[in-house]
Amino acid sequence: MAHGLDIVETDRAPAAPASLADRVLAFVNDLIVKMSSVALVAAGFVLTYSVIVRYFLKISTDWQDELSVFLIVGAVFMSSAAVQAFRGHVAIEAIVGLLPPRVNRIRQIVVDLASLAFCAFFAWKSWTLLYEAVDEGYHSGSTWAPPLWIPYLLMALGMTLLSIQILLQLVSELRHRAEPR
Repeated sequence: MAHGLDIVETDRAPAAPASLADRVLAFVNDLIVKMSSVALVAAGFVLTYSVIVRYFLKISTDWQDELSVFLIVGAVFMSSAAVQAFRGHVAIEAIVGLLPPRVNRIRQIVVDLASLAFCAFFAWKSWTLLYEAVDEGYHSGSTWAPPLWIPYLLMALGMTLLSIQILLQLVSELRHRAEPR
């Protein structure tokens, strides 16, 4: 039984994509993980630049903090479906070893249903927030004032992809349960 982030948990590969939808989402996830990695490295460079310029040159760094937040928010939300493909999100791993396999399968279905409900609701609210930001022309309150539709779009897309990933995993689990043993 594994607890925390260790070799056993992090070396697991996602299940082999079965359907066309699974393969398409796996391709999209792979592409997004690569772009998210670049975004996180870029955020690190922007923040490092910001610290150096602010400390040594005494120059204002309004845009750097906000740009790094946009990059990090985008990377986190957009890569969430890829993390879910590995079942890397918070799970109740402590009780897996204590429960019989049949109960664990039911627990997994219940957890997936609850996760899907939450993530689908979050995605829907994110899309409505994006619509409001575009419709009302929302901008951040900083002097740089970038449009807020940018992080809201990344949040909405990321939560939608996460919802689709959970749905595909749930359908796969239910299909697997329906197969004769």
